Amino acid sequence: MTPRQRRLLKYGLGSAGLVISIVGLVAMVERMSDTTDPTAGIDDVLSRELPADVPRIAFTDATAAAGIDFQHFDGERSQLLPEDMGPGVAWGDCDGDGWPDLYAVAFGGPLNTTAQSRSFATQSQLYRNRADGTFEDITSISGVDVSKFGMGASWADYDGDGDLDLYVTHYGPNVLLRNEGGCRFVDVTADTGIAGGDDDFSAGATWGDYDGDGDIDLYVTNYVEFDASTAASAASLQFGKAVPFTLNPASYPPAANRLFRNDGARFAEIAADVGVANTAGRSLSATWTDFDDDGLLDLYVANDISDNAFYRNLGGHFEDVSAASLTADYRGAMGIAVTDFDRDGDVDFFVTHWIAQENGLYANHLEFGLDTLMFADVAEMMGLGYTALEYVGWGTEFVDYDNDGYKDLFIANGHTLEDPQDRAHLVPQRMQLFWRRGEEGFFDATRAAGEPFQQPLVGRGAAAADYDGDGNIDMAVAQNGGNLVLLRNSGSDENRWAAIALAQPGANRFALGARVQLSAGGVRQTHVVGSSPSYLSHNDLTVHFGLGVVESVDSITVRWPDGAEETWSDLAVNQRHRLERGTGAQ
Repeated sequence: MTPRQRRLLKYGLGSAGLVISIVGLVAMVERMSDTTDPTAGIDDVLSRELPADVPRIAFTDATAAAGIDFQHFDGERSQLLPEDMGPGVAWGDCDGDGWPDLYAVAFGGPLNTTAQSRSFATQSQLYRNRADGTFEDITSISGVDVSKFGMGASWADYDGDGDLDLYVTHYGPNVLLRNEGGCRFVDVTADTGIAGGDDDFSAGATWGDYDGDGDIDLYVTNYVEFDASTAASAASLQFGKAVPFTLNPASYPPAANRLFRNDGARFAEIAADVGVANTAGRSLSATWTDFDDDGLLDLYVANDISDNAFYRNLGGHFEDVSAASLTADYRGAMGIAVTDFDRDGDVDFFVTHWIAQENGLYANHLEFGLDTLMFADVAEMMGLGYTALEYVGWGTEFVDYDNDGYKDLFIANGHTLEDPQDRAHLVPQRMQLFWRRGEEGFFDATRAAGEPFQQPLVGRGAAAADYDGDGNIDMAVAQNGGNLVLLRNSGSDENRWAAIALAQPGANRFALGARVQLSAGGVRQTHVVGSSPSYLSHNDLTVHFGLGVVESVDSITVRWPDGAEETWSDLAVNQRHRLERGTGAQ
């Protein structure tokens, strides 16, 4: 059989896979009914042993040693939904020195305090990377000391001056901070018209040049039309448990999303005009990615307790292909991770979900030459389905943490249900790390990943970066109501790596949407710059590839956002390469 035929047989088409999944579930239930263990569940039936050759790479909690001291929230929870949904965290090199800096988003205080008494005891913070494994808090001198009800953050050079600017979403008006150079910011929200509505409950923000005019535009997901005056004492049911009415997103109608088109000095809000307002979705995350490989950025939106939305870019306007693409899952969707996980040349994606819903891994069938976009959820057969039944997943990213050339997967988990013993706090859960063992799929390597993975937390946003420049991908994890956690990857000397940072002239200096394809040792890996939003968060724009034991990179081919291609050959391993447009072979 050809590789194409093997993949088709393995993954099947979406409809066939759904039938197989249903039949398999029925068979599992029947087997479970015959067991003598009354506590056995689906996860017991489907679980598989962690292979003996799992990498013994431990992550350590480097938060204190790195000089990071951040708290998301200060005060008593008032059982109102916006307090429990954040925060996010964002990596971005704001001073241009090649080392990723870190922005952590805070929620200023309890929502039930009056406007006159709000002191905003906590504020979002910016940490400058000192390039020695430590950070300096430059919040007070950088102009980013915004004190509001913060949710998420996203870096982008919206004005094309070569410096990363910062957009911060809130419960309430959002904020755009323009970088004047050297991590010195000014608030240009009013001048650019990009705040959104005064009553918006915004979540994720993702940048991309959807209209192909050379500058980058912004899509902002709005969650629900929240009414803070609703009595928190009223109860509703979630997963069979009584929770305050004000903590159940189903208590509120969905809110329309916003697409801000970059018109130079100002932005124009045109979501409804081009067909991407997604008024029926309680939206939390979105990604701009060219899934059909036609040179135009498509848009996928993860919605909570409403159908997810898939919008195919037809050239300035969009077609809703949510149902046709088999990706319109009605689940509680939170975070998105995007990459070519199966190394077949097209781009796939992963979605985290609420408890008992399993996470989703959507394999792109573009390679089969179909007339339409079509995906299959292969999470179960790849080892990522049942493992999520007991978890509420949020921030997530594909990270090759052992540098073997296969993308592994990180997930930050944390409940939305209150601790029955202490209703002032939410139930914490462990993070998860899944190791990819070639064609066998993913194995839950959490218990082998170090002490921080054994400690439960109320995880929300998460973002990846090699902050210390040692070639190993590290993670920053944001906790709801708690401190930010910096996870340092201790790595291994066995495998090699390469990091790619792109630069081009024009308004899209950091080449958001560019497709980077690496070939080494007969293996091809593909990733799209800026496509993976996690949850309320932003990963470093440097593209990281694990290489296994190969001694050189055969080639790097970059397809720039306008479709032009360049190739660089014979690159050294264990280095960060800055590839400037016009310096490669056409």
